[in-house]
Amino acid sequence: MPPPLPYNIVGLSQAGRAWSGVQLVVTGYDCEGEGTSILPHRDHARLSVVLEEHGGACEPRFHPDRPCPVEHVPRHMYFAPAGMEIWGHSKNARRVVDAVLVFDLDVLSERLETTLDPDRTSVPRLRFANDRIWNLVKLLSEAVHNPDPSMHLYGDGIITAVSSQLFAAPRITEFKAGGLAPWQLRRVIDYMDANLPHRIELDTLAALVNLSQAHFSRAFKISTGLAPYQWQLDARIRRAQQLLSASDASLGEVAHATGFADPVHFGRTFRKMMGLAPGAWRTEHKR
Repeated sequence: MPPPLPYNIVGLSQAGRAWSGVQLVVTGYDCEGEGTSILPHRDHARLSVVLEEHGGACEPRFHPDRPCPVEHVPRHMYFAPAGMEIWGHSKNARRVVDAVLVFDLDVLSERLETTLDPDRTSVPRLRFANDRIWNLVKLLSEAVHNPDPSMHLYGDGIITAVSSQLFAAPRITEFKAGGLAPWQLRRVIDYMDANLPHRIELDTLAALVNLSQAHFSRAFKISTGLAPYQWQLDARIRRAQQLLSASDASLGEVAHATGFADPVHFGRTFRKMMGLAPGAWRTEHKR
């Protein structure tokens, strides 16, 4: 016997299909009133994409009695690592359709023949938006009932694209036209990692690979999708996450260790990038 529906869900329809170590579950919810319930698939890493919202918004939560710390955005989605409980809440919504991709990360990594970035597979993200992923998942959801044999290859291709967007570690073995050569990118990234969180001058990085500052800046962004300062800031925030989850260091100590002027600056930057204040993020992820 299936489990009873949450008290504010008056109707439910569901369809599913699997591709490349990933199960897709598309669920339509007919809602009435306000309600909060634990969301399924908590034993697996999963991406939940809201395809439709009518009458009001729904929100993912870390706790049933605490509102989502991230403001609503259109076409929002969340990612949660295996073992993390996520709760769903809705107040005025009448109809919600979501598509959940449930990942077997070991199978996925083997089939993609690539290393999945542990920073991306172990850190939750609530209410973020990515138009490319949303459109791909929408296409995949429309293929659930399509019996054409070509849909298997079609779905595999979409799963590969979505998974690469979500999980793939930055690749520096391939040359992109106008970008840095692999050896140049490796040298620069190794230098930046080794000198984190200290101040690094653009001319120092450019000199490492014998380029002008302007040429280096353009080529680095082509290769990584980020400007050099954005890459460094992202690396500092990832290091802060490691310190917050694996140590008892104070927020001031974490701020200092990651190169921020003071805890206020650190907290403001961390919240902007992660959607949670450092203390709240630590509470959710403390090992």
